Amino acid sequence: MIRAVTFDLWDTVIHDDSDEPKRAAQGLRSKKEARRQLLWEALDSEAPITPEEVWLACDTTDAAFNHVWHDQFVTWSVSERLEVVLVGLGRKLPGPVLENVVRQYEEMEVTVAPDMIDGVAEAIAELAVDFPLAVVSDAIVSPGRCLRQWLEMNDILDHFTGFAFSDEVGRSKPHRDMFARAATEMGVAINEMVHVGDRDHNDIKGAQALGMKAILFTGTRDIDRDITSADAICTHHRELPGVIRRLVSTGQ
Repeated sequence: MIRAVTFDLWDTVIHDDSDEPKRAAQGLRSKKEARRQLLWEALDSEAPITPEEVWLACDTTDAAFNHVWHDQFVTWSVSERLEVVLVGLGRKLPGPVLENVVRQYEEMEVTVAPDMIDGVAEAIAELAVDFPLAVVSDAIVSPGRCLRQWLEMNDILDHFTGFAFSDEVGRSKPHRDMFARAATEMGVAINEMVHVGDRDHNDIKGAQALGMKAILFTGTRDIDRDITSADAICTHHRELPGVIRRLVSTGQ
């Protein structure tokens, strides 16, 4: 029986990288370039270093991060990632300087915010009438505190009663702990939840392995459509409440 609904955020609720055109229009660097520029400026102000050295260390750390995220189900915090970069460079930054860089890294997607996906606010509001809702989201750069800010800025925070952000849980999807946190906060069993997300590996197979139902959202990112084992596919959020109610009524 489906008693609760969980949502991935990136490319399911938040249109990932929709902030990049806004940044360009304001004459700002891309997020990747801006973050690396921040780190280089902080390091160079302490002792000379070339941008190329910083970029290479960041590329290496990003590759390691992706391996740990995909295979070990852990997302390093921004602080942890920058410490890896600094170790690789054989450098240190004073505590307050490093804290300022971390804060600017983390808050970049709040300062210039990406857009909400069309129709999702209405779908969430409608579903919240009949189900408790929770967020189950990896925090790749923006931590849970910033993602809550984004939800509040878009007037949908209050519809959610549970939150599982990977930086707070200590694990990332598809690890059981992520879904278990949401289930506990909503007061339901894991197998009484249906998860909505855009990635077959993280969102669909991860949820199904725990006895959950899973819906693949393809309105923003559809490259997993042909390989998914999802219980249903949703191409636009206007369809989502009906898709979930069909799963409830058929018991599938």
